[in-house]
Order: sequence, then structure tokens, then C-alpha cells
Amino acid sequence: MASTDNEHLVRSDDSQHPANVICELCRKFYTLGWVTGTGGGTSIRHENHIFIAPSGVQKELMKPTDMFVLDFSTREYIRKPPTLKPSACMPLFLAAFTRRGAGCCIHTHSQWAVLVTLLVERDIGQAAPFEIELLEQIKGIPKGPKRQGNLGYFDRLQIPIIENVAHEEDLTESLEEAMEIYPDTYAVLVRRHGIYVWGDNVHKAKTQCESLDYIFQLAVEMKKLNLPWTSDGKSGLTDG
Repeated sequence: MASTDNEHLVRSDDSQHPANVICELCRKFYTLGWVTGTGGGTSIRHENHIFIAPSGVQKELMKPTDMFVLDFSTREYIRKPPTLKPSACMPLFLAAFTRRGAGCCIHTHSQWAVLVTLLVERDIGQAAPFEIELLEQIKGIPKGPKRQGNLGYFDRLQIPIIENVAHEEDLTESLEEAMEIYPDTYAVLVRRHGIYVWGDNVHKAKTQCESLDYIFQLAVEMKKLNLPWTSDGKSGLTDG
């Protein structure tokens, strides 16, 4: 049963403790505009415990004692702050942990992520993924869970896009389907909403999230200059 007595799970002087890391990450993400207005979230799996940022809390002001802790085996909360609600992102975080073996999952409301989902819908089609290539920053994204190394300059980056819904937890099925269709992806865009990014550990998830946001911003700017996202010109150009 969840208890506020399990304070030892979220209190530590170690700066690398998951509860401390989530607070630090969210403060940084706030300065980037990724978690404005209590939006977005972050979760870390450490051994058999999953640490989750709460819902409806200003992310730049979070404290370690605001964290929820879930037992990964039983899927039960073993530590709950008394006055806060668990994140509605939890089922999607769990999908990354169970289906991809992730150690960290980040959800942002990045404006650049939202914009590229709209550009893809307008110029390519609702079912199309975001695709781009011939950018140095693509090297920050791994090739896939069962493949060695990262993508190269000449590789094409693909990020699936799913449609937004009224309630966050109802995105889970669509996100899992995207994972099946795109087995090498480390991220899923949500149209008019944001992005979910995961990695083997905190460092990799953060690096991938930063790399993708850089790429999305660049893609939006390329669109303004009518520059193609891919060498064949089939992605990122308006017809006519």
C-alpha cells in the first residue's frame, strides 16, 4: 500500500538520486519552455522502483518530496505525496519501460515538436512520420534498441506521429502501436501536444531529447526558407 512513511525513498543527499535528478531536469526543461504551465513530465526507473513527477505542479518548483514511487513489479504506488495527484503520463512512461527497457522517459510540450507535427500533417499527410536527413545533429540519436551505435549524417531520422486525445492516459494504445510500427524509434510525437522521448538512462534520454528539439527547430526554420527536409524532397516541402 502506498504510504507517505516511505520518505527514505525520495530523500537523499546524493545529487544523482532519481528524486533529485527529476527536479533538476524539470528546472532545466522549464528554462527551455518544455514544461510551461505545469505541462510535461519525467520518470526514471531505478532498479525495481519508478520515480514519477506529479501532475499539476509547477515543474520548476518541484521538490524531491513531491515524487511518486511505483513498484515496477506490482505496478502499485509505494510512496505517494499526500496532497498531489500522480501524472497522467504514467501509462505512457510504463510503455517505454516495459516495451523498450528504458531507464528514463521524458515528456515535453515543446513548441517546435508541436509545429513539426502540424507541418507534416499539412504538407505530407496525417499518417506520415516526421523525416529528416543530412543534419549533423542526427548523430545524437541511436540507430535502434537492437542496433549498435547512433545514426549518421547520411541516415534518415524518422519519428512517428500519433493523434492527440482529450485525456493523456488514452494515448497509451496509440503510442504502443507506434512503437510496434517503428521498432527503432526512441521517440513519439503527439500532434498539437508534444513529444515522448526515452533512453537507456537519464543521460541518453536527455541527450536525445535535446538533439530532437534542436532538429525540430531547425526543420521549422528550413520550412520558412522552403528548404527540403530530405534529399529526395518528398518530406518538408509544400506542394506547388
